[in-house]
Amino acid sequence: MKSDNSPAIEVTGLTKRYAEVIAVNDISFQVDHGELFGFLGPNGAGKTTTINMLTGLARLDAGRIKISGIDCTRNPKAAQHLTGIVPDESNLYPELTGFDNLCFCAALYGIRKSERQQRAQELLESFGLNDAAHRKFAGYSKGMKRKLTFAAGIIHQPPILFLDEPTTGIDVGSARQVRQIIADLHRKGTTIFLTTHYIEEAERLCERIAFIVDGRIVRTDRTVDLLKPVKGKNVLLLSISNTGANLSKEISSAFPEYQFQSTASGQIRVESVEPVNVGPLIRFLEEQGLQVTEARRHLPSLEDIFVQVTGIEAGLMIREKEKAGGGGNQ
Repeated sequence: MKSDNSPAIEVTGLTKRYAEVIAVNDISFQVDHGELFGFLGPNGAGKTTTINMLTGLARLDAGRIKISGIDCTRNPKAAQHLTGIVPDESNLYPELTGFDNLCFCAALYGIRKSERQQRAQELLESFGLNDAAHRKFAGYSKGMKRKLTFAAGIIHQPPILFLDEPTTGIDVGSARQVRQIIADLHRKGTTIFLTTHYIEEAERLCERIAFIVDGRIVRTDRTVDLLKPVKGKNVLLLSISNTGANLSKEISSAFPEYQFQSTASGQIRVESVEPVNVGPLIRFLEEQGLQVTEARRHLPSLEDIFVQVTGIEAGLMIREKEKAGGGGNQ
């Protein structure tokens, strides 16, 4: 039975194994109605497996799933009328046109012919696909395919929407348009569960974020609370060409007002509550025989918190972003 006071999504002890690999390891969380909740983690962290279990595309080995108070643990389709999904790979028909794909999806949800045609036309316009409405889906670009897949996921105007890596691998313009549509849906009250490995995307869109690594949730909090530790901090990144010497004690003694940290990419990170005075730092390092090739001020962000909590260098996420096509960094 549905309870009026129940969360939009409630997950308890969710677990999924593939042979010897535990893809999702005993995770629990809930998403309130109208909330935009993000699952942030690197590729292979368990994000897609989680969303597949929530939408009935994968069986869970243990745990419980409730959607708007309806127990979907054994019957994933029990709340199907309340949910929409935009999977990480398109599930549309290549031989159908964009318009026909949308009309077909609408028919699956029992929408009347006149209404589904009107809805399809509205969505094609919203996503900037009017000119391609009567072209076969197979001939669409990657960005166009992603946008039409998104449109198909919301054709029936679901109150709860699952988005799996919605901007991965698409061009910057399409990614920006998709993010704007996500923000608009959220403003209108849609509950959104979003997985991403784009840190900037999670920070920009999500009210609350769960960090997931190796199938486990390592931290869940409101985005504003996650950012509190770095709010008001000044950060300078110094790139050094010859980092053989360990000068951590010397530099800390010479500049006690700053905090120093060496990064895996051969940089020195300088943190301070006051603006960092670059000149004396560079002179000191050069006097120690080091060559500073770049000094760059850094605006602290969710990336810093993610690295701190998970131990995963931001560089790994950036490399994944570049491999995927870079849609999420604008």
